[in-house]
Amino acid sequence: MVGKFIKDSRAIQEKFVCDYINLTTSFRLTRIGKGSLGKLWVVLRILANVGTALLKERYDLCYITLTAKGAGFYKDFLIVLLLKLFRKKIVYHFHNKGVRGNSTNFLKRAMYRFTFKNTQSILLAPQLYSDISKYVAKDDVFFCPNGMPDIEFEQAGNTMGTAISSPCKFLFLSNMMEEKGVYVLLDACAVLLKKSIRFECHFVGAWSDVSEADFDNYVVMKKLQQFVFAHGAQYGDEKLSFLKNANVFVFPTFYHNEAFPLVNLEAMQQELPIISTPEGGIPEMVSDGQTGFLVDQRNVEALAAKMEVLIENPSLRKKMGRAGRELYLNQFTLVKFERRLKAILEEAIAKN
Repeated sequence: MVGKFIKDSRAIQEKFVCDYINLTTSFRLTRIGKGSLGKLWVVLRILANVGTALLKERYDLCYITLTAKGAGFYKDFLIVLLLKLFRKKIVYHFHNKGVRGNSTNFLKRAMYRFTFKNTQSILLAPQLYSDISKYVAKDDVFFCPNGMPDIEFEQAGNTMGTAISSPCKFLFLSNMMEEKGVYVLLDACAVLLKKSIRFECHFVGAWSDVSEADFDNYVVMKKLQQFVFAHGAQYGDEKLSFLKNANVFVFPTFYHNEAFPLVNLEAMQQELPIISTPEGGIPEMVSDGQTGFLVDQRNVEALAAKMEVLIENPSLRKKMGRAGRELYLNQFTLVKFERRLKAILEEAIAKN
């Protein structure tokens, strides 16, 4: 999504003459991290496209969204080898993390040292610098939080459940993965149920390692059928409708690759207070106690406690939601992202 924003950016197009090569080898969520002969052919085709481009043009800068670890890193490493063979100035833009945890043996550390030598890196938040600090000096790092195109907020669209007598509507919007906190949130809902607290919790997202059958069985086991609802993947206006009709966004992720989840920005656009975790760059997005709450990962009781606070305080929900939208408008719009990235690329080109 962010790559498409950059490719379509008028600000970038007006400043730079750019050629784009798609480095993706996994076009479905279920294929990420899995090898195949088909992927090998795609990698060879990507390398051929990069080599052809380098032979045709004299680029001032090569920008690459480097994969931090796994099979994707080895594929990107081959591209880096090619760029360095042509002695190109390189800037990496990380939308994931895992370099530090993946530096487990001499070979991997040597590959990272080679990859980062005489290069620059763009990170989504200062909290993510520790991931590459072993290989990259702070002077060679830029920080550029993601941005989202603004969707006009309609005040009337976020009024359901604002009275304390109405059920507070919680929304989870992400792929249905265990590491995204699906079961943690279900367990927190069970805690609220035991206290006879009224609420609704809606799960929106594509089924992944949490299957629809597993989810339904867990809901029945926890006796949450009247309080928890799964809607599968929703897109466009349907997804927006769930955001507009929610009162609180809940994202208790402990996903190992979480860096700067755009779903939080989508919630902030719609004046939703957020309950999330301090994973990756999320603390840059969610100001604890101001625009929502940050809870320890996998801490069911802490999550349930913050959910209860917002259930019982509609005025606090509104206050936090408004503060979140204000933060989004000040820091995380697509226009601000484009301006930051343009300035970074200019500096990266000029830097010796």
